Amino acid sequence: MTKSANTMWGGRFAAGPDAIMEAINASIGYDRRLAPQDIAGSRAHAAMLAATGIITDNDASAIREGLLTVLSEIETGVFPFSTALEDIHMNVEARLRDLIGEPAGRLHTARSRNDQVAVDFRLWVRDQCDQADEALAALQSALLGQAEAGADWVMPGFTHLQTAQPVTWGHHMLAYVEMFARDRSRFADARRRMNTSPLGAAALAGTSFPIDRQMTADALGFDRPMSNSLDAVADRDFALEFLASASICAMHLSRLAEELVIWSSAQFRFVKMSDKWSTGSSIMPQKRNPDAAELIRAKIGRIFGANVALMTVMKGLPLTYSKDMQEDKEQTFDAADNLMLALAAMTGMAADMTAERENLKAAASGGFSTATDLADWLVRELGLPFREAHHVTGSLVAMAEGKNCDLPDLTLADMQTVHGGIRADVFDVLGVENSVASRTSFGGTAPSQVRAQVAHWKEVLK
Repeated sequence: MTKSANTMWGGRFAAGPDAIMEAINASIGYDRRLAPQDIAGSRAHAAMLAATGIITDNDASAIREGLLTVLSEIETGVFPFSTALEDIHMNVEARLRDLIGEPAGRLHTARSRNDQVAVDFRLWVRDQCDQADEALAALQSALLGQAEAGADWVMPGFTHLQTAQPVTWGHHMLAYVEMFARDRSRFADARRRMNTSPLGAAALAGTSFPIDRQMTADALGFDRPMSNSLDAVADRDFALEFLASASICAMHLSRLAEELVIWSSAQFRFVKMSDKWSTGSSIMPQKRNPDAAELIRAKIGRIFGANVALMTVMKGLPLTYSKDMQEDKEQTFDAADNLMLALAAMTGMAADMTAERENLKAAASGGFSTATDLADWLVRELGLPFREAHHVTGSLVAMAEGKNCDLPDLTLADMQTVHGGIRADVFDVLGVENSVASRTSFGGTAPSQVRAQVAHWKEVLK
């Protein structure tokens, strides 16, 4: 082909359509990550073929030993991956043939690359669910340590990023423990639903060979074989559920990362990040930048993007397999990698950060944070309807603003000009410690409730 004939393909693909087809068709550059799962699936398949008399025990033994050699070569980095062989399945099978000869050709009896890739990918995603659960448990433990240490440390609680009511540091940390518990439950639920085996569905219609699909399902740790061969080949819900769970988890990580960025700023000074998770400025020596938190916040977009990308790939596909589905892996691999990295970084930050207790308390004491306590006192002690109590409290807040002070700094005489029934014991509810101590309803911020929840989570996370 002449140079002029190649112009339409562009500079990078000047070799012509063969090079372009190989580049777009090959997946070995990324699906080599499925090698352990591919070999596990092939070993289970070979054992089943022998048990059902489809291949001989001698062939099965040769296949088993050959596959172990292939796995060893891959793990030690000496395996000769070939783009021309397209994917991990063909690379493994070709190398197996080099090692054991004719028996390698019997391995693919009663299966197809369609059910082979479906089982490999499902096994890999199942492993990621387990790893995510383990990483989330570690993050919960780090947050639980913070909650236990600061069970009675007062800080402002926010709505609209405005001071709302006093809460405790421990209570705030436990909120994330709860969030990440839901994430764990989503991964566990997705894992349970994906734990069925597509192996044996073959290309799409099953096989005429007398295979034992329950045997291969058991060997690979699945609960049962999938019941419909078309669905077994076409399904990528397991990857989508993983990505959906990862996206919600990533959103939680981003919210916590955002709070760490805000809290570690000079304007807040609520937390001090350790040097392990901060960087300095090249020209401003005073700076301590929360780069790890910021990078977590940014990387989350890749996980969201993977979820949307795979949904988009799958949305228009007729049953069963289409080559479009080759695009399922890179997105999922990238999302899983970034989720695990973000979880590890957040766990490190949560374990190492130092809460600035005095700054937290000072911030909690400002912004009229005990206004709701005052309104509640008016209802409880004076019998006012809450709406009237709300109005009285609002008037007292306006008075305090006019005097440039906080509610506890008003005198009793000041308060009685707004409502004559207010008594001196109102000041008992205006301190931030009294405020948080009074929130003893289940799930409330009172230190007694925080310590009870810490004890509960310690038991759960054993």
